[in-house]
Amino acid sequence: MFQKHLQKAADSIEKRTLYVVATPIGNLADITLRALAVLQKADIICAEDTRVTAQLLSAYGIQGKLVSVREHNEQQMADKIINHLSDDLTVAQVSDAGTPAVCDPGAKLARRVREAGFKVVPVVGASAVMGALSVAGVTEPNFYFNGFLPPKSGERQKLLAKWAQADFPVVMFETPHRIEATLADMAALFPERSLTLAREITKTFETFLSGTVTEIQTTLKNDGNQVRGEMVLILHPAPREKHDTLPDAAQNVMKILAAELPTKQAAELAAKITGEGKKALYDLALEWKRVSDDV
Repeated sequence: MFQKHLQKAADSIEKRTLYVVATPIGNLADITLRALAVLQKADIICAEDTRVTAQLLSAYGIQGKLVSVREHNEQQMADKIINHLSDDLTVAQVSDAGTPAVCDPGAKLARRVREAGFKVVPVVGASAVMGALSVAGVTEPNFYFNGFLPPKSGERQKLLAKWAQADFPVVMFETPHRIEATLADMAALFPERSLTLAREITKTFETFLSGTVTEIQTTLKNDGNQVRGEMVLILHPAPREKHDTLPDAAQNVMKILAAELPTKQAAELAAKITGEGKKALYDLALEWKRVSDDV
C-alpha cells in the first residue's frame, strides 16, 4: 500500500514545473509521501543549505542534484532555474525546515518562475505555525501571523503596543537570545495577557508553556533550558470589555446613534456624549448586530 501511494504521487509529477516542498521542522518522520516522490524524481533540488538537505535525502535513500539557492543569490539563481525548466526538467525548492518562502528564501524564485510562464506547485507539509495553533486552545476563526519580531527593542515595543487590545491571536517567531527581552517588553505592556510558548516543536525537547506573560517569564527565568531552541509565541486576544457594565443611559444613546450612523462613527459620538469607552460601545453595537443576524 505504501509503495502504491508513493508511485501514484511520482506519476503525477510534471516536467517544466517548480515544486515548493515543505520539509520536516524537526522530526524526520514528518514528511509526506508526495514530498518524497518529488525529491526522488526532481532533476534539480534547490536548497537553502545543501548540507542540511543532504542529510534529509540520505535518511530516505534519495540521491539528488543539489544546488544552493539562498537569500543572497536567489535572484541570480532564478535565471538558471528558469533555464533548467526550459530544458524540460523538474525542479524542487526546499528550505532547511518547513515551507520555503515563509520566513525563508523561496518567494523571489517562485515569483520569477511564474512570471517566466512556468508552473509553481506547493507540496504542503509540517508547519510550526499550525502546529502551535493546534494545541494552544485558540477558538477564534482568524489569527495574525507576524513572523520574526524586530530585533531592536524600540521597534519591538511599538509593534507589541499595536496588539495591546487585539481581539485576535497573534503568532510570532522568536530566537533564544532575544526571548527574555521580548517577554520583558510584553510584561511592560500587558503582564496578565495569556500567552502560549511552543518550543522545539516535533523535536526531542518539545515543550509547550501556557499562562500569563508574567508566569511564562518566571518559568524561563527559573529554568535555563526553556530559553533554548526555536520558538513560536501565540499572544492570545485581549480580554473583551464587559458590556453589561455600561450604564443604561449610555447603551440607549448608542442604540439611537447606531440606528442612524455607521457603527464606528456612532461609537465615537456616543463616547463623547456619555464619557464611556469607545471600544466598549463599539463592541456592544457589534454584539447587538450579531444577535439580530442570528434571529
